[in-house]
Amino acid sequence: MRALSAVNPFIFRYKWHFLAGVLFVALSTLLAIFPAQLVRYAFDLVNEGIDLYHLYAGTQAQSSVYQLFGRNVLFYGVLIIVLALLRGIFLFFMRQTLIVMSRHIENDQKNQIYQHYQSLPLSFYRRHSTGDLMSRISEDVSRVRMYLGPAIMYFLQLVLLFLLIVPLMLIVNVKLTIYTLLPLPILSVSIFYVNNLIERKSDEIQKALSGMTTFVQEAFSGIRVLKSFVREADSHAQFAAASNEYKEKSLSLNFVNSLFFPLILFLIGLSTLITVWVGGQEVIRGTITTGTIAEFLIYVNLLTWPVTALGWTSSLVQRAEASQARINEFLDQKTDIVSRQNVQRELVGDIVFDHVSFTYPDTGIQALRDVSFRVRPGQTLAVIGNTGSGKSTVAALLCRLYDVSAGGIRVDDTDVRDYSLQALRGQIGYVPQDVFLFSDSIRNNINFGLDQPNEARMLQAAKDADVYENILAFPEGFDTKVGERGITLSGGQKQRVSMARALVKEPKILILDDSLSAVDTKTENAILGSLQRIMAQRTSLIISHRVSSVKLADEILVLDDGVIVQHGTHEALMADANGLYRALYERQLQTEEA
Repeated sequence: MRALSAVNPFIFRYKWHFLAGVLFVALSTLLAIFPAQLVRYAFDLVNEGIDLYHLYAGTQAQSSVYQLFGRNVLFYGVLIIVLALLRGIFLFFMRQTLIVMSRHIENDQKNQIYQHYQSLPLSFYRRHSTGDLMSRISEDVSRVRMYLGPAIMYFLQLVLLFLLIVPLMLIVNVKLTIYTLLPLPILSVSIFYVNNLIERKSDEIQKALSGMTTFVQEAFSGIRVLKSFVREADSHAQFAAASNEYKEKSLSLNFVNSLFFPLILFLIGLSTLITVWVGGQEVIRGTITTGTIAEFLIYVNLLTWPVTALGWTSSLVQRAEASQARINEFLDQKTDIVSRQNVQRELVGDIVFDHVSFTYPDTGIQALRDVSFRVRPGQTLAVIGNTGSGKSTVAALLCRLYDVSAGGIRVDDTDVRDYSLQALRGQIGYVPQDVFLFSDSIRNNINFGLDQPNEARMLQAAKDADVYENILAFPEGFDTKVGERGITLSGGQKQRVSMARALVKEPKILILDDSLSAVDTKTENAILGSLQRIMAQRTSLIISHRVSSVKLADEILVLDDGVIVQHGTHEALMADANGLYRALYERQLQTEEA
């Protein structure tokens, strides 16, 4: 229960739901016990009434006995019905308090986890898969809810019933009580083990279903690759294998479920049989009446479900504890990307990298070594280099997706670690190398970075990114759905929509991270022509492996294995015949000519 103590603040938040639930559990339990005693009185009354009716046979008193007998039986019958109705009302309110409380806590906990996820650094997401993150916010939270709702509710019912019923049974007849309750512990332990077996098999089914779903999702997302390599038959064979595995596990679970209810019914029937057998012997001895047997049978039925639920709720608590421990593992991870002074002001765009070195914390790979440069307001700096030279790391550090390992980064003479994250990132337009579009309309994708959508700015951003004409060519224009991860768009269209998404913010600092790699030279020149007007008004950082994308920059930075090897204008770098920049230029020129 140590891990589950993390949900106690949520229970305290909804304490009135919890306390009201406890009250309704107590009231519904009391109203379940009273009818059992009324049934005993009614049974005994029937026996006595029959004896008296026969005793006064042939006399005028016989009709009076019959009328009195009828009135008493009717009174007990109406009273039992009224108590049953009242119990039903309290059972309704019991679920409307405890179960509703668990749903509120489930919602709050999901929001807490999602908000915490968003605060964690990129290194966290590099270490954990999306499936793991989804599992903890959905499946694990649902298991914790089962503890907060059904487990607590049925456990309270069990405790109250045992505290109230067992003493009443012992007062009536100790021997009959012992024999009646004898099968119940066996029932609870059996349910515990069978339920654990069911849960384990259910987990196996869930994993098999998850694997099959992931396979299908990847197959349909990569349908172009699948068809181009003519692997449909092989893909179907793999799906059939995954589907058969799911079927076999489902059949195994069905077999265990088939044993579950017969086991319960057998033990309940055994308890009922013992009650009637031992109770009948006690009636013959004259120690109890037939009404007592009826009362005990009701008590047995009242105790059966809570005792059955004890094994079930014990399993629920175990699973909830394990799930909450998994949730706590993530909640205990704190981000180190926090603002030191929470500076919030409008940026001018004076960027300084001062002897910056950086090593990725999750892989230990050193991406930058003693990198220093300056970009003045309104200037355009291009960063070029071979794959793996550290170009994208420069953009990630400037956006403060990571913190430097050594040295410092200043924007307008203020360390980026002193800025409010929202203020810093909100004034940077970042077009990442790995383009990601949401499964929404083109309009909403472009307006993603705006608090309030602006039609005029959106249209201008689309024109500047040279994607306006392409969008108008679609049947639904800007309302065209791009599909999952933008699958309905070409690579170049996705890059240009992503660029429009950055431009619509009208950022103070614009970062283009290899954002023209999927467009042809003609489109690239058109975009660069539009960007020249935009970049003249703001500080810009162009990251690319193509010389054609960077030659219009004010200055060019050449990286190789995380180290600056050249720095200057296009003309100055071309003048160095042995330099890396000249080698890259000639290599790409030959490729284009070929």
